[in-house]
Amino acid sequence: MFDLANPPAGFTDNPFPHYDRLLAETPVLEQPDGSVLICKHADLNAIYRDTTTYISDKKAAFAPKFGLDTPLFEHHTTSLVFNDPPLHTRVRRIMTSALTPKALARMEPGLIETVDHLLNVMPQDADLIEDFASTIPIQIIGNLLDVPMDERGPLRDWSLSILGALEPVLTPEQLEAGHRAVRDFKDYLTDLIARRRAQPGDPETDVLTRLINGDDTGRLTEIELIQNCIFILNAGHETTTNLIGNGLALLNDHPVQKAQLIDDPALINTAVEEILRVRSPNQFGNRETAAQVTFGGIIIPPGTNLHLCIGAANRDPDVFENPTVFDIKRQPNRHLAFAGGPHVCVGLTLARMEGRIAIERFLRRYPDYVLAPGRLGGGRIRFHGYQSLPCALT
Repeated sequence: MFDLANPPAGFTDNPFPHYDRLLAETPVLEQPDGSVLICKHADLNAIYRDTTTYISDKKAAFAPKFGLDTPLFEHHTTSLVFNDPPLHTRVRRIMTSALTPKALARMEPGLIETVDHLLNVMPQDADLIEDFASTIPIQIIGNLLDVPMDERGPLRDWSLSILGALEPVLTPEQLEAGHRAVRDFKDYLTDLIARRRAQPGDPETDVLTRLINGDDTGRLTEIELIQNCIFILNAGHETTTNLIGNGLALLNDHPVQKAQLIDDPALINTAVEEILRVRSPNQFGNRETAAQVTFGGIIIPPGTNLHLCIGAANRDPDVFENPTVFDIKRQPNRHLAFAGGPHVCVGLTLARMEGRIAIERFLRRYPDYVLAPGRLGGGRIRFHGYQSLPCALT
């Protein structure tokens, strides 16, 4: 039996053969801890769109995992992704109003400048994660919240520690690192928010000022404000780093597809969608049942934690022709990398823009790049990417 809390050897680096077996044999699978793993695209799609039967609130699941009244519990039960209306609706409305097409268009020149600067200073023996993919989203999200440049250094490590605590099983060291990161992040943001209140930014471009001001339905509490700033920085960092890193690794490993994209840069949009499908930066989502439901002939009681396997759903042969094939021209491509329904990723357009510009301009500058031996996987189940991608640039 496949146990997500005790996965088979090699699963974190290459879960895809296991997903294919689950889809073929047990697409709905009860876990030893009473939770249920769900893999079919249609099932995930239905769950994402029904916010009454399937809730995002994780207080019951996170209390035993993190401990009540702990920093990680406070963060992960207050941030946007693990909340239902009315808090989810209120916070999402404010965030969405700051990420309009007009606002994103204003951000694009700065993104191009950031990417080009990184390409200009990359060493010949670059690490595509450390020297490129992980730096881009930190700068972009830092710009979004107007975090001073000389204060961005700790953001990546805080993000990795906090999101790492969402793995199915944690060591005591990982748990403490997550708690410490939330405490340090909160201390920093408390000071930054105080400075921003004293000197507000332009709410048209500064998301932090917009979050502080609230909207016509009211303002966020101090805890809601701090924890959702942490959420914005975390969600925008890890997933976009993985999108860029996974994309450059996939293109390296599929030279015919890489050559097609170099010959026809107009394919970049469908290429980004295929990268998102084949190696989704976020492999799992979660919901809790608020009523009894049935999937695959299995009766699931209320209060059950559901593991929504995005990585498997994106390989579902009922939806995708030749799902194991990496095809940058694939259309349509109804992947679930950004989830769906009311909880669809609020930053999906920004993430796509970052992936498109980073990969397109990297290929233009270094079309003959070759990954060197020694790539190191991220070692995580939920978030799929690389810690290190050594590369020879010519």
